[in-house]
Amino acid sequence: MLNTLNHFLYTRPIYSKRLLFLSIYTTLSLSLFGQQADAARSSPLLDQNAAPSSNSSSGDPTKKTPPPAKVLDQDTGQHPENDDMLLKSMWGVRPWLAQYGITFTAVDVNEVWGNPYGGIKQGAAYEGMTTLTLNWDPEKVLGFKHGLFNISAMQIRGRSFTGENIANLNPISGTEADRSTRLWELWYQQGFWDDKFTVRIGKLALDQEFNISDYAALFMNSSFGWSMVSSLDTYSGGVAYPLAAPGIRFAFQPNENWTNLFAITNDNPNDVSFCNPSGPFTCDPQSKHLSGTRFNFTTGVFIINELQYHLNPAPADKKNDSKSYGYPGTYKLGAYFDSAGFPDQRYNAQRLLLAASDTDQTKYMHNNSWSVYGIADQMIWRNHDKKHSIGLFGRIQTSPGDRSPVNLGGDGGIVYKGIFGREDDSLGLGWGFGRMSDRARQYDRDYRRLNDPTWRIRKTEHHIELAWQIQATPWWEIKPDFQYIFNPGGGLNLEEGSYKRIQNEAVFGLRSTINF
Repeated sequence: MLNTLNHFLYTRPIYSKRLLFLSIYTTLSLSLFGQQADAARSSPLLDQNAAPSSNSSSGDPTKKTPPPAKVLDQDTGQHPENDDMLLKSMWGVRPWLAQYGITFTAVDVNEVWGNPYGGIKQGAAYEGMTTLTLNWDPEKVLGFKHGLFNISAMQIRGRSFTGENIANLNPISGTEADRSTRLWELWYQQGFWDDKFTVRIGKLALDQEFNISDYAALFMNSSFGWSMVSSLDTYSGGVAYPLAAPGIRFAFQPNENWTNLFAITNDNPNDVSFCNPSGPFTCDPQSKHLSGTRFNFTTGVFIINELQYHLNPAPADKKNDSKSYGYPGTYKLGAYFDSAGFPDQRYNAQRLLLAASDTDQTKYMHNNSWSVYGIADQMIWRNHDKKHSIGLFGRIQTSPGDRSPVNLGGDGGIVYKGIFGREDDSLGLGWGFGRMSDRARQYDRDYRRLNDPTWRIRKTEHHIELAWQIQATPWWEIKPDFQYIFNPGGGLNLEEGSYKRIQNEAVFGLRSTINF
């Protein structure tokens, strides 16, 4: 059992014609448009209060939220409705800080999880995270317009429930990470032409803007955020929570309907070897540099571009909010290119089988890697007063199969906002999958033939999730959650020497989120 677990140690890991293609794609994306609008605006789903994330001032890393300074009152440092934060003015500290353009938010997330059925073992665990975010708008002090400085830090605690109990390809929760107190993001953003074009430079987490769905923010499984393919097929699990990397991001929103995001960062925030949920090369990408103060400039360059089309956006001023607009939606097409070397899933440097016990385990390295993805968020119904709505979302992503543990993944689902007559509550049902690549499955066949006739050939992991978001107060959100995982890890052996696989898993969870 221990050898099997060591062999499949759970991790949340990770210039050629493709680079030329990405450059052409980015250039075309930036040249499609003529009119101009505010690049700081949210998607039409958030503008029209359709997405499940109702509290947008929290700076919560588990959700798609803009920097707090973009939504908090510039004079009070609080949410305009003044009841969105538990501590409100913080005994006058927030209004005092606001005089100098400073806003401060604190979000505390606590979760309990249990799997009464399936997995490596049954049991329960606690996980938690506290995030502190400070924004500074220099206009009030220095007179610089459209500037924004951001720094955030996190304290992460609890057990690794996924690794210890269920061994899925991706964590059961978007908050699950190695215990640490760490710096997260540190950047400065400058806007031009009334924020129609913004440049952000510093230590960035790409999962706050790229490759995410508005509707999928309701769900707790981490693959509904930064995708399973992006997590498993990149170094360190990608430039995503709880990691960030040095880089620069450009955002251009020429009108209400179009947005283009482009970023260049280091591809390996924690400067670790490539982590793989299969084969002989595994590691824990978060165990190094737990302070978050490592600024790595080695390994490779990560380039990502995402083009967004916003369907039926509401007018920016919302003066005619009672008007019945068409159902809003957002459609995204993205791609990334990573210039680092990536190990082959089957062959060593001499193009011999890695599964052979007498073979040199130096991996054959491919020169780079890449991925392409598409995302759709679309409202399909709402009532006349806009307090109840139904939306659908879907995402599909692929990557090259010779160097990727999982080369095809996707998710989709349905969300009802305004459930049970409570306009800020949401109920959603989601499904996702990750398919092991052909080369990874070939490694399994080799290992079975050469070493262990009981070794299983991994295929596809599926998960479904039922999530209920309850806005108990404007500052307190409660979320009961149920997940069922089919074929965990793609079909990992439960014990060495036995063909029995890890059984399908039933997982129950409860999250509490408080915005201080």
